[in-house]
Amino acid sequence: MKTARALLTAFMSAAVISLPATAGNETLHGGASVSDGTSTLITHPVPQGIYYAMHNDDYTVYARIPGGEWQDLYEYKVKVNMDSPSEASMVYFDFKGEVEIMVKKNNGIAHEAEIRPLSRGIRSRLKDNILTFTLSRPQNISVEFNGDKHHNLHIFTNPLENNVPSPDDEGVMYFAAGTHTPEKGEDGFRIPSGTRVYLAPGSVVKGTLICDSVKNVSIGGRGLLVTPQRGIQATYSENISVEDIIVVNPRHYTFLGGQSRGITIRNLRSFSYQGWSDGIDVMSSRDILVDNVFMRNSDDCIAVYGPRWDYRGDTRNITVQNSVLWADIAHPMNMGIHGYTGDGVGNTIENITFRNIDVLEHDEDDPEYRGCMAICCGDMNHIRNILYEDIRVERIEEGQLFHVEVVFNSKYCSAPGNSVSGVTFRNITCPFIPDLKPSSLKGYDADRTVNNVVFDNVRIGGRKMKGLGNADTNEFIENITVK
Repeated sequence: MKTARALLTAFMSAAVISLPATAGNETLHGGASVSDGTSTLITHPVPQGIYYAMHNDDYTVYARIPGGEWQDLYEYKVKVNMDSPSEASMVYFDFKGEVEIMVKKNNGIAHEAEIRPLSRGIRSRLKDNILTFTLSRPQNISVEFNGDKHHNLHIFTNPLENNVPSPDDEGVMYFAAGTHTPEKGEDGFRIPSGTRVYLAPGSVVKGTLICDSVKNVSIGGRGLLVTPQRGIQATYSENISVEDIIVVNPRHYTFLGGQSRGITIRNLRSFSYQGWSDGIDVMSSRDILVDNVFMRNSDDCIAVYGPRWDYRGDTRNITVQNSVLWADIAHPMNMGIHGYTGDGVGNTIENITFRNIDVLEHDEDDPEYRGCMAICCGDMNHIRNILYEDIRVERIEEGQLFHVEVVFNSKYCSAPGNSVSGVTFRNITCPFIPDLKPSSLKGYDADRTVNNVVFDNVRIGGRKMKGLGNADTNEFIENITVK
């Protein structure tokens, strides 16, 4: 149930739009637009306060239209990996057509380089510590020298912008180039209904974008959210879209969806390195599309739950697709541990699809919390109609490939889950990993089972799965099919 505060917020939001103060005439560095009539490259400026505070000189990175003049990119410092906190690098720009990229490794000798996800098949040339390659479409990739995943370079690219708003347009909350912080006593910027939020190139926003009890909000642009408490919050809200934003090291979630519906998230990129700094978490929400995101987090990259905290209701109709997930800690894909038991009935989590996903890392040393694709059904939840399709796992440092259980976790649950049914794993690939922990498939008791699970064309180390093998199972599983 919505609180009186939330209802008042919704009323006030519908009546008044107040734009945040801009950053003034802050000095900006860089930014260029070049075109040869076929290809276009746009790089973005950096505010002075960020220019000196966030630079990482591990790499020098350039981009150009083929045959054109090299454009120097700003290499952002981003923190990753809670277990071994490290400073990685990130660059970003917009383009259409083709773009050539040159990366110079500044420290040590580059013996080898890898561009991931491997499924992209990007060819490169390494000579004298300089890596060169070409991109023919916008995408999000990781460049790793000598197998170093902790100090790698992330390259994020966007399509060219269309329909860029003006600061004076009605219904626009415009963050101009420069640094923006919330008013004293606030941890973010509250967004009214019917608002287009635009982060202009060169804008850096240091606060949460809060959609609370609102409708019809779009958030996009070429700016950054830097070290907010949360990146973007959509609670008790409807018809919220997020596109092309980069969130750097939020303290907690990159995106929180609570008791909301009609959410679209495209090309969202994120880094986190602290505990409980999940990527995208949704609770008691429905009708959600997550498309083409890159989540590198020190907790779950994507988490789908039933009720939690004050959020109530079932969770259904969620699709995550065409994305890259990198869980330095915990799960790339997690589901089901949280729910509501106060009514003695429980809730349903259903119609959830993960499709065309590249998993770059899964690392979890706690046996209770493992699983690259994890369903941990607790708190009287019913979980059903779940599809994992075309999932390419590249690396598991420690953990399991599959974890499907009805559980009672005393740390997070007040009761066991009720059931898991109708789960399909189709076209799943994982390399041979010598110390990969056995996958888990368990019900809780005779009344709380895991049933109707299909493994269809699952290949580990190039070999097709033919049975449950050494999987950790119990007697409370039914109708398991391997084909």
